[in-house]
Amino acid sequence: MKGIEFILLAVGAILGAYIRYKITSFPLILGIVGSNVLIVNIIGSFILGIFSILLVNWNLDQRYSFFVAIGFCGSLTTMSSFALENIVMIENKQILSMMINTIANVGLSFLALYSGRILIIQLLQ
Repeated sequence: MKGIEFILLAVGAILGAYIRYKITSFPLILGIVGSNVLIVNIIGSFILGIFSILLVNWNLDQRYSFFVAIGFCGSLTTMSSFALENIVMIENKQILSMMINTIANVGLSFLALYSGRILIIQLLQ
Protein backbone atom coordinates (compact mmCIF):
# COMPACT_ATOMS: atom_id res chain seq x y z
CA MET A 1 0.00 0.00 0.00
CA LYS A 2 1.39 3.36 -1.03
CA GLY A 3 1.36 6.43 1.20
CA ILE A 4 -1.50 8.17 -0.59
CA GLU A 5 -3.63 5.03 -0.46
CA PHE A 6 -3.03 4.77 3.28
CA ILE A 7 -4.00 8.41 3.77
CA LEU A 8 -7.18 7.99 1.69
CA LEU A 9 -8.08 4.85 3.65
CA ALA A 10 -7.45 6.51 7.00
CA VAL A 11 -9.41 9.69 6.21
CA GLY A 12 -12.35 7.68 4.85
CA ALA A 13 -12.32 5.39 7.88
CA ILE A 14 -12.24 8.30 10.33
CA LEU A 15 -15.17 10.01 8.59
CA GLY A 16 -17.19 6.79 8.40
CA ALA A 17 -16.57 5.96 12.05
CA TYR A 18 -17.48 9.48 13.14
CA ILE A 19 -20.74 9.49 11.19
CA ARG A 20 -21.64 6.03 12.48
CA TYR A 21 -20.99 7.19 16.03
CA LYS A 22 -23.13 10.30 15.60
CA ILE A 23 -26.07 8.45 14.02
CA THR A 24 -26.02 5.53 16.46
CA SER A 25 -25.74 7.83 19.47
CA PHE A 26 -29.08 9.53 18.70
CA PRO A 27 -32.13 8.33 20.62
CA LEU A 28 -33.70 5.27 18.98
CA ILE A 29 -35.93 6.08 16.04
CA LEU A 30 -39.53 5.18 16.91
CA GLY A 31 -38.09 3.41 19.97
CA ILE A 32 -37.11 0.42 17.83
CA VAL A 33 -33.92 -1.33 18.95
CA GLY A 34 -31.43 -1.57 16.09
CA SER A 35 -33.11 1.13 14.03
CA ASN A 36 -30.09 3.44 14.14
CA VAL A 37 -27.75 0.66 13.07
CA LEU A 38 -30.17 -0.21 10.28
CA ILE A 39 -30.01 3.40 9.15
CA VAL A 40 -26.20 3.41 8.94
CA ASN A 41 -26.32 0.08 7.10
CA ILE A 42 -28.80 1.48 4.59
CA ILE A 43 -26.81 4.71 4.17
CA GLY A 44 -23.54 2.84 3.70
CA SER A 45 -25.08 0.44 1.19
CA PHE A 46 -26.67 3.30 -0.71
CA ILE A 47 -23.38 5.24 -0.89
CA LEU A 48 -21.43 2.15 -1.96
CA GLY A 49 -24.04 1.38 -4.61
CA ILE A 50 -23.67 4.86 -6.07
CA PHE A 51 -19.89 4.75 -5.85
CA SER A 52 -19.59 1.32 -7.48
CA ILE A 53 -21.37 2.62 -10.56
CA LEU A 54 -19.55 5.97 -10.63
CA LEU A 55 -16.19 4.21 -10.32
CA VAL A 56 -16.83 2.34 -13.56
CA ASN A 57 -18.83 4.95 -15.49
CA TRP A 58 -16.48 7.82 -14.70
CA ASN A 59 -13.40 5.58 -15.05
CA LEU A 60 -12.17 6.73 -11.64
CA ASP A 61 -8.77 5.77 -10.30
CA GLN A 62 -9.00 2.70 -8.04
CA ARG A 63 -7.42 4.78 -5.26
CA TYR A 64 -10.83 6.35 -4.68
CA SER A 65 -11.96 2.91 -3.50
CA PHE A 66 -9.57 3.22 -0.56
CA PHE A 67 -11.38 6.38 0.53
CA VAL A 68 -15.04 5.62 -0.27
CA ALA A 69 -15.54 1.84 -0.38
CA ILE A 70 -12.96 0.48 2.03
CA GLY A 71 -12.41 3.46 4.33
CA PHE A 72 -15.69 5.32 4.58
CA CYS A 73 -18.30 2.63 3.86
CA GLY A 74 -16.23 -0.08 5.53
CA SER A 75 -15.96 2.00 8.67
CA LEU A 76 -19.54 3.21 8.53
CA THR A 77 -20.78 -0.34 8.06
CA THR A 78 -19.67 -3.67 6.71
CA MET A 79 -23.21 -4.23 5.51
CA SER A 80 -22.57 -2.07 2.45
CA SER A 81 -19.84 -4.36 1.13
CA PHE A 82 -21.95 -7.42 1.87
CA ALA A 83 -24.92 -5.92 0.02
CA LEU A 84 -22.78 -4.98 -2.98
CA GLU A 85 -21.36 -8.51 -3.25
CA ASN A 86 -24.87 -9.97 -3.23
CA ILE A 87 -26.21 -7.50 -5.81
CA VAL A 88 -23.32 -8.27 -8.15
CA MET A 89 -24.07 -12.00 -7.77
CA ILE A 90 -27.75 -11.38 -8.54
CA GLU A 91 -26.86 -9.27 -11.59
CA ASN A 92 -24.58 -12.11 -12.75
CA LYS A 93 -27.43 -14.59 -12.20
CA GLN A 94 -25.47 -16.39 -9.46
CA ILE A 95 -28.50 -16.83 -7.25
CA LEU A 96 -27.24 -19.95 -5.46
CA SER A 97 -23.92 -18.24 -4.69
CA MET A 98 -25.77 -15.20 -3.39
CA MET A 99 -27.94 -17.37 -1.15
CA ILE A 100 -24.92 -19.25 0.21
CA ASN A 101 -23.08 -15.95 0.73
CA THR A 102 -26.04 -14.51 2.64
CA ILE A 103 -26.58 -17.57 4.83
CA ALA A 104 -22.85 -17.91 5.53
CA ASN A 105 -22.30 -14.23 6.36
CA VAL A 106 -25.37 -13.82 8.53
CA GLY A 107 -25.27 -17.27 10.10
CA LEU A 108 -21.54 -17.31 10.83
CA SER A 109 -21.61 -13.73 12.12
CA PHE A 110 -24.39 -14.64 14.55
CA LEU A 111 -22.55 -17.82 15.53
CA ALA A 112 -19.27 -15.94 16.09
CA LEU A 113 -21.00 -13.27 18.17
CA TYR A 114 -22.81 -15.85 20.25
CA SER A 115 -19.63 -17.91 20.70
CA GLY A 116 -17.70 -14.84 21.81
CA ARG A 117 -20.41 -13.98 24.34
CA ILE A 118 -20.48 -17.53 25.71
CA LEU A 119 -16.66 -17.69 25.86
CA ILE A 120 -16.30 -14.42 27.76
CA ILE A 121 -19.16 -15.31 30.12
CA GLN A 122 -17.41 -18.60 30.90
CA LEU A 123 -14.04 -16.87 31.40
CA LEU A 124 -15.56 -14.29 33.75
CA GLN A 125 -17.21 -16.86 36.02
